[in-house]
Amino acid sequence: MRELGLADTQGILSLPWVSPVRTSAGLGWGELYLSAQRERPYRDSFDGAPSHLLILHLDGPVTVRRGRSGLTATQRVPRGGLFLHPADTALEVELGGRLDTVHVYLGDSALQEAAGEGRPVRLTEEFGTTDPLLEQLVLALDGLVRRWEPAGRTYADQLCAMVAAQLARHHTSRGRPDPAHPAGLTDRQFAAVRDLMEARLADPLPLEDLAGTAGLSVSQFARSFKARTGRPPHRYLMGLRVEQAARLLRTGTLPIADVAARCGFSHQEHLTRVLRAHLGTTPAALRRSG
Repeated sequence: MRELGLADTQGILSLPWVSPVRTSAGLGWGELYLSAQRERPYRDSFDGAPSHLLILHLDGPVTVRRGRSGLTATQRVPRGGLFLHPADTALEVELGGRLDTVHVYLGDSALQEAAGEGRPVRLTEEFGTTDPLLEQLVLALDGLVRRWEPAGRTYADQLCAMVAAQLARHHTSRGRPDPAHPAGLTDRQFAAVRDLMEARLADPLPLEDLAGTAGLSVSQFARSFKARTGRPPHRYLMGLRVEQAARLLRTGTLPIADVAARCGFSHQEHLTRVLRAHLGTTPAALRRSG
């Protein structure tokens, strides 16, 4: 899958008065590109981009003016406020003060998939609005970029699917909610997915691969998997990794660093952190208990 990147954006991030601090470039994210930056006041116009734009304001309030051919709307946007702009739509914008932001660019296919079958949905043009769930999802994605480890790939895909679902349900011109009680995976689907997880414990595992094994779209799979197990895929996968690591530590003599690598952890310290969080113990203590 091609990675979504800077070329898929309007060009705001290339402006001389925008200073990126960190981005998801190079992480292999196919449907979402994230950039956190510091912005100075500016006014500019941009052509439409192939991706949808979601901006989270990390501080404020700050005055923002926007439009398509002329600045026709003005808002005083608070900290935590959102700026939404649909794909393939020109934009003129003026930022009235210094601002720290997180930009999320979402591929249209992810939004349409989250919306379900039928006519395509269109992201609404909003700014100054708040959405606590979207805010937390964007902050979680930014935190993942700050502390990126390959084992987080499944979690990143899950967060991307959740962002797309929230946008589709609450910020489109034709959104609709998911069913109140989605059907869970069948026994055969669940067995195939679990087999794939166990076979690839040591590797980054995109949500798309798991969904393909079940014969579902990514958004359908995420809902159905949680309905079956009570946990999102990335948490279930982490549980399998913890179980296998504990088993190897108790019953084998493989060096702890090798156990970490074999079970999908980035390094020994990563394994130690996760075991403390999940089991309240350390790799060395588990080895001694065997």
